[in-house]
Amino acid sequence: MLGRRILALAATSLALAGFALGNDPIDIGSRLELFTDGALIEAISGAARLELHHPTAQEVALEMDKPWEGNSLNYVTVIQDGDFYRMYYRGENSLYTPASYEDTHPVVTCYAESADGIHWRKPVLRIWDYQGSKENNIVLEGEGTSDFAPFKDPNPACRPEARYKALAYNSKPPGLVAFASPDGLHWSLLRPQPVITKGAFDSQNVGFWDAARGEYREYHRDFREGRDIRTSTSQDFLNWTEPVYLEYSPNRVSQLYTNQVIPYYRAPHILLGFPTRYTDRGWTSSAEALPRRAYRHLRGAKSPREGTAVTDGMFMSSRDGLHFSVWPESFLRPGLRTMDTWFYGDIYQNWGLVETASKIADAPREISVYFTESTMQDRPAYLRRYTLRVDGFVSLTAPLSGGEVLTKPLLFQGGRLLLNYSTSGAGSVRVEIQDAVGKALPGFALEDCDELYGDALEQAVAWKNNPDLSKLAGQPVRLRFELRDADVYAMRFALKP
Repeated sequence: MLGRRILALAATSLALAGFALGNDPIDIGSRLELFTDGALIEAISGAARLELHHPTAQEVALEMDKPWEGNSLNYVTVIQDGDFYRMYYRGENSLYTPASYEDTHPVVTCYAESADGIHWRKPVLRIWDYQGSKENNIVLEGEGTSDFAPFKDPNPACRPEARYKALAYNSKPPGLVAFASPDGLHWSLLRPQPVITKGAFDSQNVGFWDAARGEYREYHRDFREGRDIRTSTSQDFLNWTEPVYLEYSPNRVSQLYTNQVIPYYRAPHILLGFPTRYTDRGWTSSAEALPRRAYRHLRGAKSPREGTAVTDGMFMSSRDGLHFSVWPESFLRPGLRTMDTWFYGDIYQNWGLVETASKIADAPREISVYFTESTMQDRPAYLRRYTLRVDGFVSLTAPLSGGEVLTKPLLFQGGRLLLNYSTSGAGSVRVEIQDAVGKALPGFALEDCDELYGDALEQAVAWKNNPDLSKLAGQPVRLRFELRDADVYAMRFALKP
């Protein structure tokens, strides 16, 4: 079981015997590898474990302070477009009364932009009319606006006029329709008919070019014992395979409202997902103690779940796009708040991972993600930025008492082993390189490894002051990590400088 529990894996002796019977080594070449699942791990011992990390709250990135925006902020997309950042989000306002709830203006898709991913502006686009004026930042209105999900297409065969693409829900006839744009601002349908029709779709349904597998891939909402996720693939973004449900390990632990699946930009063979978990336990004593009790009852007067359901952020990952390792624990909890994060619709993560500068002058760049707050309350909603260490989703970790992690047999290319790691002042990481059957290679035993301590996004491991591994490239090896008050987030083999 993932989380703070020790990963359930086969004993080392059985694993070694399995390889002797002919299990093939995993060829990782020189690509970056994350530890978001147990795919590379054979055994964990001592106090070591896999640890899920959590993003840190930063400033409010965007407030819904325009008449066409409102309080129903959700289904946000953030794209890092070279040195430029683009944001797309839903503009909608929900009014609750004891008898009903209704939208007070038509749903629109809005646009914001930034030079750094931190400070955002809403440009006047003059594309769509709102109440007699085009002085607004609306990029789309009408069908498809409630869950418009764009991306920039890196497919080498992509035509310039379709450099930006999107999927969106169309209600008449029901299904996902495909949009294209040359500039990310002016959008048109690729065809009027839906391109995907099997599903529920009332969520953020995302698509992207999967460079590692050479195809378009999409993920959308459907129902299977509650809210769940389907996926399909396409070669042209118009003709899609039959959608199938995702498979989970462990089993799906909750209803998943969104999916937010995306190739990790530093390791595109790994797909990361940030679904929203939906939980409704009714009018319990704990529900009555949540923030804004009176407004919660007003909001739930017509539909109780509007007052009792809560949402929070989850994390999962996949290496084939279908089978996902899902963490039972939250990636982001609603937190110790008195107002704005414990309502259904809050803590929805955006689709998209972007790099931004740290607020600490001598710290490296970090990953920014954005979560909704104050959604569908009686005041404007807003979006808060959160940050995370680059590659810092999951780590191999152990306390000062120590623990070890043994990988499966690997094939690599390069001459150095580079780690993204962190230790305390007293902590350390050491690595032993073994042959395929678990014997330490001469000169690369644990006692030969220079003790690694500090904090770096990429630092070479050395053995007796020598980091050169070129003579081992291309042959099956295992890595044995010894950890003491340390985290290892990612690794890769690289050519010598």
